Amino acid sequence: MAEEKKAAEVVEETTTATQEANETTTEVSETAETVKEETPKQDPKEFLENFDWDKYEEGIEKVDDSKLSEFEKLVAENFVDTADEEVVEGTVVHMTDREAIIDINAKSEGVISLNEFRYNPDLKVGDKVEVLIDIREDKTGQLVLSHRKARTIMAWDRVNAAHDKEEIVTGFVKCRTKGGMIVDVFGIEAFLPGSQIDVKPIRDYDQYVGKTMEFKVVKINHEFKNVVVSHKALIEADIEEQKKEIIGQLEKGQVLEGVVKNVTSYGVFIDLGGVDGLIHITDLSWSRINHPNEVVELDQKLNVVILDFDDNKSRIQLGLKQLEKHPWDALGDNINIGDKVKGKVVVIADYGAFIEVAEGVEGLIHVSEMSWSTHLRSAQDFVSVGDEVEAVVLTLDREERKMSLGIKQLTPDPWTDITSKYPVGSRHKGIVRNFTNFGVFVEMEEGIDGLIYISDLSWTKKIKHPSEFVNVSDTLEVEVLELDVEGRKLSLGHKQTTENPWDKYATEFGEGTVHKANVTDIVDKGATVVLNEDITAFVPSRHMEKEDGNRIKKGEEVEFKIIEFNKDFKRVVASHTAIFREQEERNVRSAKKKMAAAADEAAPTLGDANAQLQALKDKMEADAKKK
Repeated sequence: MAEEKKAAEVVEETTTATQEANETTTEVSETAETVKEETPKQDPKEFLENFDWDKYEEGIEKVDDSKLSEFEKLVAENFVDTADEEVVEGTVVHMTDREAIIDINAKSEGVISLNEFRYNPDLKVGDKVEVLIDIREDKTGQLVLSHRKARTIMAWDRVNAAHDKEEIVTGFVKCRTKGGMIVDVFGIEAFLPGSQIDVKPIRDYDQYVGKTMEFKVVKINHEFKNVVVSHKALIEADIEEQKKEIIGQLEKGQVLEGVVKNVTSYGVFIDLGGVDGLIHITDLSWSRINHPNEVVELDQKLNVVILDFDDNKSRIQLGLKQLEKHPWDALGDNINIGDKVKGKVVVIADYGAFIEVAEGVEGLIHVSEMSWSTHLRSAQDFVSVGDEVEAVVLTLDREERKMSLGIKQLTPDPWTDITSKYPVGSRHKGIVRNFTNFGVFVEMEEGIDGLIYISDLSWTKKIKHPSEFVNVSDTLEVEVLELDVEGRKLSLGHKQTTENPWDKYATEFGEGTVHKANVTDIVDKGATVVLNEDITAFVPSRHMEKEDGNRIKKGEEVEFKIIEFNKDFKRVVASHTAIFREQEERNVRSAKKKMAAAADEAAPTLGDANAQLQALKDKMEADAKKK
């Protein structure tokens, strides 16, 4: 090693001398060229081994100029000019657990950490690598090299060339990032989108970290120095060929093996070897399921049947349940109409509930078959999903694969003895279940509902909507007014359970009776007068004139005479004018009697009496015109 160090020092001194005398070097080179033709080429290692360094240092043995020129030529040919920041090619001559020893034909060998070769885990002795001469000689005399810097310098040229020529490049997946992965390609950090990793969806990105893979450069942004690569693009071409081959052989009814590629709420996507097909959730199982993951799981291998596809076979509809015998075909003859069956509630709708009586065999219980009540409610009021219920088979169509069931048939029909329980005129108590604009539905018992029309709620109140009079869940006393057994209708009344106050009012407020009251309100055609809590009388405009010719005002208290009383329609009409008009008529009748008596007693005064009578008549006619 000491001799080699001395040789290296000599080489350095020689190289320096050569650089200082360029003209001389040129001549020496020419001489060396001549020597090369005359003498065989000498190995520099052999020259160093045979050189007597001790004599050379003592000045005993002088180096011949021709030999010195030959030595300089050999050095120039076999050793590189180790200028800083220069990229050269080196050879891996030795490897440790952490480092690689690189020979670049310099005075010494360089050391590079294996971390710079993470993208190439197969690095071995003898491989050629590009390195950058970072420092020609550090403090310890060591040559400092960098493979990473060398790759970076050469990277952009290589990346652009790979993109232009559509070449396949090798990259090292460094780490995950948002939306994909970071890949080391030629020393450049390129972006690998998640969608470009594989043709199938990737669920675990971490499995690719630390792997070396092949890629295709698909996009370069020179302005922002961004590179996008794709691994998916390398396999799409092969898959496309496979896809064309598979599509060309597809036939309806064909059974193929596939792998579950993706599971959604509406179905399962199956990879048929480059071609995707969809199994809709309804074609997964003869039984009703809520989600496809109840039947299949990701990466599961399945046999599926082709149900249909479009003209270009880009959309392939697959089936899984069709590979099994339909449950209705396996349904035995032991189930018939009228039989009792047990099953589980699988689906509830507004109109009823579906009961699975056997695997893949369902029957519908319509909401009308859940209770004897004619007042329909929601199916959720009777059953819940998952309930085990017993029902009676009402209809059974094996060809159409339909079955209707009933629950209420398990209990006696309450209308069987309705006439004895609820005869017309009988009184009962019921619970208010619902309102309509025209009345109230009252439940007498489970299965028996009756209707109270709005006109049968109160004798005296004018009700616009039943909610003004009663609330849901209130208990009402009712009287049976009508009973229709065939139509299963029960007509009820509430006001009939109390005495009709209008029978009493017919006497108290009959026609001709006079009552003192305040004018409650003035309306377009008259006024209203409240006589008591039940009776409000209407006063027409022509009956509002007072004796002095003025009209009655709101809030004024005067006497009113009832001129109309209708108990059936609850109509009462009153008049104030009729009171003093009646008095006037009485006065006229009295005056006529007096005049007749006076005429009998004194005939000569008959003219005067006629004059008085004519004056009274004129007054009455004037009053009539005012009306």
